[in-house]
Amino acid sequence: MTDAASSGGSDDQRPTPQAPHPAAPELRASDADRERVAEVLRDALAEGRLDMEEFEERLEATYKARTYGELAPITRDLPVAGVTAPTVSLTKEPAESGGWAERIVGGGGSSSWAVAVMSGFQRKGRWTVPKRFNSFAFWGGGEIDLREAYFADREVEINCVAIMGGVNVIVPPGVQVVVRGIGIMGGFDHREEGVPGEPGAPRVIVNGFAFWGGVGIERKITRAERQRLKEERRQEKLERKAARKELHASLRERYETHRDMLEDHRELGRERHEERRELQRERREARREGRDRRRNGY
Repeated sequence: MTDAASSGGSDDQRPTPQAPHPAAPELRASDADRERVAEVLRDALAEGRLDMEEFEERLEATYKARTYGELAPITRDLPVAGVTAPTVSLTKEPAESGGWAERIVGGGGSSSWAVAVMSGFQRKGRWTVPKRFNSFAFWGGGEIDLREAYFADREVEINCVAIMGGVNVIVPPGVQVVVRGIGIMGGFDHREEGVPGEPGAPRVIVNGFAFWGGVGIERKITRAERQRLKEERRQEKLERKAARKELHASLRERYETHRDMLEDHRELGRERHEERRELQRERREARREGRDRRRNGY
């Protein structure tokens, strides 16, 4: 009998993280290594494995890390897709393709409808949007968040019916949005229509109608991406502050050098002035002695 069977066949067991190579802690980490660890942290934040405070602490430690030994503990307790816990790769591998192609996965979608009658619904996080998704809100509200979603097809249709209620559709940057809905004594948001999509990005068609209600469409980045941009701005601010400090130090040094040179020049001018005055005194004394000798008959 396997260990899983003896414990009741639980699927929640996670493999023990692999021990790092003995030489790993001393090796220097690259920017790509730090970015891979940061991506794992963003996924953990989106999945609720980390709260914002833990995420910020670990992200700060990630960008400060210099070696694999400093990076490895940051994600040691975070699983990735049911396999071994993430560890920093010690070999150089080809860069991941990334992009929208990985988010168009095919299939039938993880949820095809949502209803809110005097209540509310949410579809958010990492879910798969089917080719057609139907939503209905009556005296209630719903949110359809596509920022972290996968897509069953390159073109998906979201049908929204809002009667004395509201439905809000959130799309990520880069997605093309086509709006075909109408509002009767209500509103259907067309502001995001016409914005060109990125190459390979899915096309989202929003149709339906709103009666004494509204269907809103907005384009937003994820909370993790917002945090990453915030961290980048913070780093840029620190770099600008360091650059200004270095510039001020350089200007102060130049000012002090110029001041010293000016003081030396003034001191030299005073010395030359004293020399001229001394020479003039000597000449006056010589003329006085000459007059005295002539007066006395010498």
